Amino acid sequence: MNEPSTLDAPKNAPREKRWPQLHHAAKLGVSVRGQREEDLPFLEALYRSTREAELDRTPWGEAQKQAFIAMQFEAQHRHYQQHYPDALWLILEHLGAPIGRLYLERWSSEHRIIDIALIPQRRGSGIGKAVLDDVMADAAAAKKAVGIHVEKENPAMRLYQRLGFTRVEDKGVYDLLRWSAQA
Repeated sequence: MNEPSTLDAPKNAPREKRWPQLHHAAKLGVSVRGQREEDLPFLEALYRSTREAELDRTPWGEAQKQAFIAMQFEAQHRHYQQHYPDALWLILEHLGAPIGRLYLERWSSEHRIIDIALIPQRRGSGIGKAVLDDVMADAAAAKKAVGIHVEKENPAMRLYQRLGFTRVEDKGVYDLLRWSAQA
């Protein structure tokens, strides 16, 4: 899971609401659409899938785990909506079925990935890389960088490094990574 800092967004930065073109991801059958209210149960299950290893280390029963996930998901969802009101809230689909989410906000200096996550069955399949390639191409065309906060222990950290993202700030549990077309 990627938890951005709300302090990174430039004040009054112009926002762009155009969805990113998914050229690379489309080759894998992936499309994008706007998030809808009825997506919330899927998004909560997706959120839980990113926290399963953490939950496995607790002595909690299933009811406690579900209550914790519901509370955490709601807090994250509310935080994102409040602090990134101009973001694109996108659902990634494969053959019409939801497989992930991409939350993206375009700032004057960079395209910030607020969150990107795929269902477990689609992780490691090349879809995440393809979506990132598309976001990076979109940013490069606008002569902007791409930024994202990534948990230090996130297995996707290796992918970001292979794609040329570098750590620009240690934020404790998270690293702020940045990619630039000039890198």
